[in-house]
Amino acid sequence: MKQMIKTIFNIFNTHRKQHPIAMGLSIFCAVLLISSEIWFFFAAPPAENWIAQNLNSIKINHSNAYAFAVFGDNKNSHSAFPELLSKVSQDPALGFAMDLGDMVFDGEMGKYQYVLSQIHKNMKIPLLTAIGNHELHEKGRGLYYKLFGPFYYSFKIGQDSFFVLDNANEENLDQWQHQWLEKELEKAVDDSHRFVFMHVPLFDPRGGKHHHCLPPESARSLLNLFKTYKVSHIFASHIHSYYTGNWEGIPFTITGGAGGELVGKDPKHDFFHYLKVSIKGADVNITVVPIATPDFEWLDRAGSMAWIYLYAIIRLHGIEIAIFLLMAYALAVAFEVKKTRNHD
Repeated sequence: MKQMIKTIFNIFNTHRKQHPIAMGLSIFCAVLLISSEIWFFFAAPPAENWIAQNLNSIKINHSNAYAFAVFGDNKNSHSAFPELLSKVSQDPALGFAMDLGDMVFDGEMGKYQYVLSQIHKNMKIPLLTAIGNHELHEKGRGLYYKLFGPFYYSFKIGQDSFFVLDNANEENLDQWQHQWLEKELEKAVDDSHRFVFMHVPLFDPRGGKHHHCLPPESARSLLNLFKTYKVSHIFASHIHSYYTGNWEGIPFTITGGAGGELVGKDPKHDFFHYLKVSIKGADVNITVVPIATPDFEWLDRAGSMAWIYLYAIIRLHGIEIAIFLLMAYALAVAFEVKKTRNHD
């Protein structure tokens, strides 16, 4: 190890003397890269106790007649998601919104900063969140908890109860969350409505080879609990499409069209959208609100989805990429000059 470090130092020292400008530029770029990482590490978080603050901001004038929006899987979308937020904010009937998870491509701080800046810029009503499996990547649960708060929680509006769950592990609810949920549902048994929000659906409505859902045993356990306490509606995402139906008497809607990649091309299901849920007394009306979506030719859609992530990477790490390329160019110039001199 010592010999390797010594060899690297000797090579660096030789090039520094022969090509001081190029090597100086490389060192400067390296310092900038390290500084940017240090800044991200020590910078103040873009949010703190987000869920609690937004819960306190919900203002519903008539608790028996109100509306809210539901969507999921924006995954650092650069165009569809801001459009969705703006459209939601322009609807005066909506009192709050629920993001069902996979807000970011992974749980890196920079990606949270990006999505939260989109929300601050385009969202005018309180936004609540559920944790998705992509939030578990990178810094995972610790960073999500620091920014947003609890992984699962409940709240009430009038005589309606809302339950936000954490099944981001794509496996099950842990025993503590399961016990908590059963107690909360029991307390709400006489409420007008009981709405459940979670990232991963109980079952995959596409059937066949598709299993983008909880394992059968976990799904059955939860469904039995929901049937026992007569849950009014289940909202999930994870599948980047729109589906609605009935799971053994429990109405469900899958809404995964907030801007992440669309894997299918069925115009009935695979499009960008959000849900508008309107409550009026005992009635619950769910409207699907579409957002501009690439057409259904596979080449156009594949190109659009690839651009979503390429653009997001450039927006999130553009400065670091530029510095790295400049450093690489300076090193390449230095080595090329040496090669030319040796050849001469």
